[in-house]
Parts: sequence; C-alpha cells; structure tokens
Amino acid sequence: MSARRLLVIACGAIAHELVALRSRYGWTHMVIQCLPAGFHNHPEKIAPAVRDMLTAGRRVFEHMFVAYADCGTGGVIDEVITAFGARRLPGAHCYEFFAGTSVFAQWSEEELGTLYLTDFLARNFERLIIHGFGIDKHPELQEMYFAHYTRVLYMSQREDAPYLAQAEAAARRLGLRFEHKHTGLEPFARTLVTFHDERVNTQG
Repeated sequence: MSARRLLVIACGAIAHELVALRSRYGWTHMVIQCLPAGFHNHPEKIAPAVRDMLTAGRRVFEHMFVAYADCGTGGVIDEVITAFGARRLPGAHCYEFFAGTSVFAQWSEEELGTLYLTDFLARNFERLIIHGFGIDKHPELQEMYFAHYTRVLYMSQREDAPYLAQAEAAARRLGLRFEHKHTGLEPFARTLVTFHDERVNTQG
C-alpha cells in the first residue's frame, strides 16, 4: 500500500481527533493537512482554500477526503468537492458528526438556542469567540450575537472531559445555562472508517 494514498484535508479544529483516529486504526498511509481553525469566523475563506488543497493534492494522492461539514459556506464547499470527485463529512457543522446526525437533531429540537462547544472550542473560547468576534473590545456585541441563546452544551470528545472548567466558564461569561454531554469519537470514527474502507481497502 502506498504511503501517500489518502489525503485528508481538515479543519484545524479537529486535527487532534483526526490524529488520534489515525493512530487508533494504524492508518500510516493517511496524510492530514489542516486549514486554520479561525476560518470558521470567516467561512467565505473555507471553500477557496479547500479548492487549492484539492488541486495540489490530486497530483499526488489517489484518494482525497475533506474533513469539513458545510461550516457556514452555504453549499459552496460541496460545489468545490463535487468538482474533484471527493467527499466530505456529513452535516452542517462539526457538532453533528461528533454527536451523530440523529442525536444532534434531537438536541437541536430540544432547545434551538444552543451554543455548542467541542473540546477545541472550549479550550479556545476566548481566542475564537470573545476575541474573534471583537467582544473583548466591544462588549455590546455579546448581546447582539447571543441574545437568542439559552444554553451552552459542551460535547466532550475525551473521556476525562479535560476542558469542562473552560466550558463552564464560557457559559458563565455569556450568562447561559450549562450542560455537558460526552460524545467520544465513535460517530466521527464510523464516518472515517466507512470512507477509508470504501476507497482504500476495496481498491487495494
């Protein structure tokens, strides 16, 4: 098996989880290339950057997978991916593939005004949300952005929920009710395993 058969183009916000799964399954032939996590504050940058990486990647790799959801691109990322014959993770946001589509749909129906935090977002809340949205300099923006939210739901990927304190602090910072649910990596892993087996094992 070629050591460079599979390229995964990913959001930097899920780099740790991807590396963990690559190690778990022994996917030494998988190469992970990440775009800046901060692009989520500027979703118009995501699709062009993915296009550039796909263009470069098809010269080297037999298979390419895009580890993004729609992530606020309004379908533009799908247009790019389809043009290259690639695939991406299912759903509108990373919260969906971490929780699983049906579970995430249930949570969303239970309470529409939910701000979801993953391990990455809990750890980087101040940098990506407070500083990224300019709330640190213009506190009045907090009410504008979060007026219709009622809770913060921290979806932990690691069993020990290492960023629980940061997630609780984020909820307090925004004046929202806090909840914690452990998702682990299994829903995310199932999607990657399915793609891997379809594209690599069956064609190897």
